[in-house]
Amino acid sequence: MTPGEMLAVFTAGTAAGAVNTVVGSGTLITFPVLLATGLPPVTATVSNALGMIPGSISGAVGYRRELRGQRPRVLRLSTGAVLGGLAGATLLLVLPAAAFELIVPALVGLALVLIVLQPRISEHVRRRRRSTAGTDGGVPLLTGLTLASVYGGYFSAAQGIVYMALMGVLLDETQQRLNAVKNVLVALVNAAAAILFTFVADVDWTAAGLVAAGSTLGGQIGAAVGRRFSPATLRLLIVAVGGFAIVHLMAGPALGTSPLR
Repeated sequence: MTPGEMLAVFTAGTAAGAVNTVVGSGTLITFPVLLATGLPPVTATVSNALGMIPGSISGAVGYRRELRGQRPRVLRLSTGAVLGGLAGATLLLVLPAAAFELIVPALVGLALVLIVLQPRISEHVRRRRRSTAGTDGGVPLLTGLTLASVYGGYFSAAQGIVYMALMGVLLDETQQRLNAVKNVLVALVNAAAAILFTFVADVDWTAAGLVAAGSTLGGQIGAAVGRRFSPATLRLLIVAVGGFAIVHLMAGPALGTSPLR
């Protein structure tokens, strides 16, 4: 990489780390930049996944206050996140991209619908389960997050949006506390996928290192900024970023430049 390309990758990593901590979809920032440096798509995906791990951890640390009291929940959901991440990473290595080009935008779109309707749905759910306060979301949440983690291990854009949508509907928690859990799960998925990638895929360690350094800084920035958002503002931001993700993902195949290729 040239010095200019290295600066661009670091800057993209910083922006992605901040966006991931607050919303998700930071991969839509780093991935095109990595491709622009000349990396093959799979190598860019793999290097990006490795680089995003420190940023996810940084974001989780930044939200440690909101994680208090959620240890049992995080531990329970972590198993699905790790297994899903490994499954998704395996799919990246063995399946053609075309298999996901229609599924991914639909999944992100469904997540955005859930985010928009979340207050109304959550109130309905709370009314039905007042006698079972403290529920952990049960099998539906664990199953949904595991499937979302499969997607996250394959291509992580909008992964956090899907997590927030599922948890927002099935858990009686504030947006900020759910965001804290999301950051931990994303870190686990990226780590699980990265472990597999380091053994069987090509990694550009310069790119991974630059994204890691930038995303670590961005994670702290995102935590400091994101905590100040009201639930309504956070939902609006999620919908805006998610909408951009859908346009980006759907436009790619039409132009022959799908981020999944």
